Amino acid sequence: MRKSPDSSEALAAFIAHKAEIDAILARLSALSNEHFNRAPDDVSWADVGTLGSYLEGLRRVSDSAFHEGEYAA
Repeated sequence: MRKSPDSSEALAAFIAHKAEIDAILARLSALSNEHFNRAPDDVSWADVGTLGSYLEGLRRVSDSAFHEGEYAA
């Protein structure tokens, strides 16, 4: 039978995941500040679709974290 990890291992894994999330959010924020590297005259419907896909994924994460949308109780 396998022994479950102690809480210090769980805390270390939690902090590692949090650090990775923080890094991803910082990169996304910086990219958003640069309008996702698109000049206004260069925006196409493909860019709209790409951004919509990003939004869908982020909304799913946000809804899960805040118990909203399909995750509402």
